[in-house]
Amino acid sequence: MGSFISVADLAALRAGARPPALRAGARPPALRAGARPPVVLDVRFGDGTAAGHIPGAVHVDLSTQLAGPETGLSGRRPLPDIRDLEWLARSWGIDDGDTVVVYDTAAGTKAGRAWWVLRWAGLADVRILDGGLAAWTAAGLPVTSSASAPSPGSVTLTAGHLRELTADEAAEYAAAGRLLDARGAAAYAAGHIPGAVSAPTRDALDADGLLLDTGALRRRFADLGVDGSRPVGLYCGGGVAAAHAAAVLHAAGIETALFVGSFSAWSADPSRPVATGSRPE
Repeated sequence: MGSFISVADLAALRAGARPPALRAGARPPALRAGARPPVVLDVRFGDGTAAGHIPGAVHVDLSTQLAGPETGLSGRRPLPDIRDLEWLARSWGIDDGDTVVVYDTAAGTKAGRAWWVLRWAGLADVRILDGGLAAWTAAGLPVTSSASAPSPGSVTLTAGHLRELTADEAAEYAAAGRLLDARGAAAYAAGHIPGAVSAPTRDALDADGLLLDTGALRRRFADLGVDGSRPVGLYCGGGVAAAHAAAVLHAAGIETALFVGSFSAWSADPSRPVATGSRPE
């Protein structure tokens, strides 16, 4: 399954049309014409949807609905309880077999958390809207401030469908040169897991917030020492930017494993070393 969908393809699917990309066979069968329209989720910290969202999109609060309570060395945003997440997913109108499209107001970097959590919970076809809400409005498509009230779904979720890393495993990946830090360069320089390579997830987007083409992505990751022959580990500050990076790497055909607790968990443990500077140490 792909990890991103264009504004044009989403608009066509919602209108019941078969997008050109589908006619050409470039999309998987889950998005063929005649299927249920995708469930669209608007992912934000808190609720800013009154300022405008895609019609029919359901608000999802990243802080409270895509994360569980912080405990001990869990990091800022541990994974939610799977039964709680299932209840929420049903309230969002998701049924088994649905395609789910997630978006945000940050070119997908926050919606990536929803992509990862829902894939981890067993949803097979979750897509990030390429360019997010900005790309939708730039295409002249409508927004609304009216709240959505979907009919409850009946999806069944199970945990563990994507690979996670423990702190010890993250250290092993770093020692092997296979751990990427998805935060911005300044945050990396201020403190990072020793051996981790700086790879800001926003560098995978162009000036308009759209995902680079597959060839450009693969060249970018090759320059970072990632050739796709082995899975690469990912972390960030609190499991958001790294989740987006996982979706980007998935789009480039590269397997990943996510340290969900990320640097917020690592730095909370006084036994863990922290490196500084702009290069891996």
